[in-house]
Amino acid sequence: MSDTLKPYTMITDFITGREIPNIGAEENRQAVARYLVNQKGYSKENIEADVRIEMEIAGEPYRSQVDLVVGVDVGTLPIMAIKCAAGSLGSREKEILAAARLLFDYQIPFAVVSDGQTAIVLDTVSGKKVGNGMDAIPSKAAASDMLKSYRPLRLPEKHVERQKLIFRTFDSDNVNVQRNI
Repeated sequence: MSDTLKPYTMITDFITGREIPNIGAEENRQAVARYLVNQKGYSKENIEADVRIEMEIAGEPYRSQVDLVVGVDVGTLPIMAIKCAAGSLGSREKEILAAARLLFDYQIPFAVVSDGQTAIVLDTVSGKKVGNGMDAIPSKAAASDMLKSYRPLRLPEKHVERQKLIFRTFDSDNVNVQRNI
């Protein structure tokens, strides 16, 4: 048995300009980033890719990444956490909701899952779907208006461990990702 990984090509990351492996849902992530900039009014500086998420589950560290985290301006609270998927979007809703609830000390307002062609937008606190399709993703202007009255909410402590387990369960299925090569 060979230890050689499946060969992959490299592409230029739209956000950072760096060469990155084109594996898994990477082309979908690039499409979402372009859409956010070209159609929704965000700048590249508003978007952070491969954001580290770390937690401890049953005494063991677990580290992963969130595909995209989007803010309105540098130094403001992020407004969206985005999971870019190559397959069924519905099967990734719980994963991105858990990530949006755990990534910071407060719950990021929106959790989004997209394949670059369509999207599901979820309210992180309630877990309810607030829109379908790429048009449902909040624009920078709409997000900025929302942040004027937004009050960050912490995830209740009694829900933290369950959300960690949910995130790890779904995230561990992501085998064709850059962090695993």
